[in-house]
Amino acid sequence: MKLATVRVNGSTRAVRLDGDRLVDLGAADLGEFLAQDDWAARAAAADPATTYPAEGADFAPVVPQPSKVVCVGLNYRNHIQEMGRDLPQHPTLFAKFADCLVGATDDIARPEETAEFDWEVELAVVIGKPVRRARGAEAEAAIAGFTVLNDITCRDWQFRTREWLQGKMWDSSTPVGPYLVTPDELPGGVRPELDVTLSVDGTVMQQDNTGDLLFDPVALVEYVSTVVRLNPGDLIATGTPGGVGHARTPKLYLTGGERVVTEIQGIGRLDNTVVKDGGA
Repeated sequence: MKLATVRVNGSTRAVRLDGDRLVDLGAADLGEFLAQDDWAARAAAADPATTYPAEGADFAPVVPQPSKVVCVGLNYRNHIQEMGRDLPQHPTLFAKFADCLVGATDDIARPEETAEFDWEVELAVVIGKPVRRARGAEAEAAIAGFTVLNDITCRDWQFRTREWLQGKMWDSSTPVGPYLVTPDELPGGVRPELDVTLSVDGTVMQQDNTGDLLFDPVALVEYVSTVVRLNPGDLIATGTPGGVGHARTPKLYLTGGERVVTEIQGIGRLDNTVVKDGGA
């Protein structure tokens, strides 16, 4: 199944893709919908009485208000090498917040405070049931599905200190969506092997396959849930492959006006324009 949160008449609705229509699932968003124990059965059996056109849909962040967004750095072997680091023994974790997230075609807000605005295509795990210290089959069952995330980063702020958070948590900077795709629809299931690409103004900057992940999605659910409870709708961004602007010679950054397309095989694409952040 492909599930999403769309904006309709000034509010949001959780939906299931059915051909060229989006079937209303009877919940305000996917976070609310995934909190139901039997969400998968409900999604499959949803009454198609209320639908919306899929073409031209206004996608909100796939989960607009997750209780947490946990991100993983240095998880593709080629990206670790291009950044001049050794392979880690444990996942490198940092966080984002709900205020960072925007929808699949929303603008990316570029802060005036940065001169090093960079891109990162990522496969993101969407959690479907509450877990703590999950192992094996329990960790696998906690994965509702996967979505696309662009971990936009202010590199100059990221490397001000040894901690990365301040470079990663900027308001309205992180597109996520358009769909949550359940593991049964993807090659590899809960350990999917999917092509990932990111282009800027039509030029491919990143291209890899999630089979190159050092720590796979199940391992990440196990690791993160050891530290903190994972709730339905929480996101785990699994890391980015090589090709980021900061690692290029010369370095290349987003300055404003660029069209950034982030795509993962079998899941969908984000299509965003970088604009100056003029908000409060």
